[in-house]
Amino acid sequence: QVQLVESGGGSVQAGGSLRLSCTASGYDYTRRYMGWFRQAPGKEREGVAAIDGAGGTSYADSVKGRFTISKDNAKNTLYLQMNLLKPEDTAMYYCAADPRVFRLLRPAQYAYWGQGTQVTVSS
Repeated sequence: QVQLVESGGGSVQAGGSLRLSCTASGYDYTRRYMGWFRQAPGKEREGVAAIDGAGGTSYADSVKGRFTISKDNAKNTLYLQMNLLKPEDTAMYYCAADPRVFRLLRPAQYAYWGQGTQVTVSS
């Protein structure tokens, strides 16, 4: 079983920064692929950034150059550094994990999910 706990959300003004953290527990192989997803009210959940077992990363076009995903295996923690935040980044952000993923940014590929952390960006 995998448990994922997100933290670091909050309210910031446009142009500001936040760093999200996702602390994971469970068998390492179940967390080979990990990602950050977000869902705004009335919208579908979408992939933001993801990382594979070899450290390869993938980003949504809307966040490229502003967000950075990283992983600290020693701390079992996944991070999302978010810079130059925009009001359209406002959403609930979720951490997800799966042992095997073919399309990194597709929510349906991930079996394990955290409860989410809210990010609100004001203009």
